[in-house]
Amino acid sequence: MDLSKFPKMDPHLLVGLLNTELRNHCDSLDDLVKTHNLDHELLIVKMAAAEYIYQPEQNQFR
Repeated sequence: MDLSKFPKMDPHLLVGLLNTELRNHCDSLDDLVKTHNLDHELLIVKMAAAEYIYQPEQNQFR
């Protein structure tokens, strides 16, 4: 999955892509950002602006 264009994506669609990738391929948010070479802070800020916060216990954004 190409998440490199995440800054331009609608966060309500992006959350589904992120959670699918976290569920199927990545053990943590750190793993996701390293695997896809993403800007960790930018991702967190973008998702928080849409009220999605990463929940490490569930390994997903909610």
